[in-house]
Amino acid sequence: MSQMPAISLAAVPGRRQPVVEAAAEAERRGFTGIFCPSLGDALGLCLSIAHVTSTIPFGTSVQPIYLQHAAQLAGQASYLNEISSGRFYLGIGVSHGPVHERLGATVGRPLSDIRAYVEALRRADPAPGKAGIGLPPIVLATLRDKMLDLASTVAEGAVWANASLNDMPRSVARIPAEKKAAGYFIGNMIPTVIDEDREAAANRNRATLAGYVALPNYRNYWKQAGYEEEMTAIEAALEAGDRAKVPQLMSDRWLSSCTLYGTASTVREGVERWFDAGVTTPILVPSSAKGNQLLAIKEMFEAFS
Repeated sequence: MSQMPAISLAAVPGRRQPVVEAAAEAERRGFTGIFCPSLGDALGLCLSIAHVTSTIPFGTSVQPIYLQHAAQLAGQASYLNEISSGRFYLGIGVSHGPVHERLGATVGRPLSDIRAYVEALRRADPAPGKAGIGLPPIVLATLRDKMLDLASTVAEGAVWANASLNDMPRSVARIPAEKKAAGYFIGNMIPTVIDEDREAAANRNRATLAGYVALPNYRNYWKQAGYEEEMTAIEAALEAGDRAKVPQLMSDRWLSSCTLYGTASTVREGVERWFDAGVTTPILVPSSAKGNQLLAIKEMFEAFS
């Protein structure tokens, strides 16, 4: 294919060393980036990636802002930026209600909280103005227009998770042209299952997104993107306490818009559609219909060999 995607790697306890080895392999195979969710310590994994790779960009996607003080994160991000010769991206976000509850975090309004956190990061920059030594590019987790507009104002990039392909050109059009010309990061984390059994692959992605359709902010986003019928039906099932019904309501048309699944060629073609929609860094999040993360990574490497 003409353009390679990036890959998401998570530091799952018990599999950390093989995942670090997979990062080095992703660089050798020509993937265009490695981005790490908060699961299992994204910053720790990024540090390992910095030491086992030499050219590939990498970063957090994303680090929740309520996990630590901005001054501490600024120091860590600056270190990663310097030790990797400027290859690190700091993706941050407000995360979701269930995470806040688990952390016991006191949260305010997402837009004001993230704006204040970015300001605090910049104030705490250990080496302001020094490219490759001070703060790296800051990328904000976004979903809907207000957060995207904020990202276009205060950050060097925006990253979605589970965005809808049909809505992405409209979203990308909101980013100022001068930002794009300056290399603004436009990413999307895309759940991906590569399997000859398309239905098994689809069901695996449905399982991945089951937690997301339970979140009001995601349902509102998908309604805006054109899936009001599906999201309204899911809301009714959740209100009735019938979670078992939810996967049946996750239609193929919706699933095909926000995930990739099927044969290797089908997935590769899907990646090209994301590039065409204006996403400069499609980030494939590997899952497998047959096994765990390590098998999913192997299947992805084979598909993009």
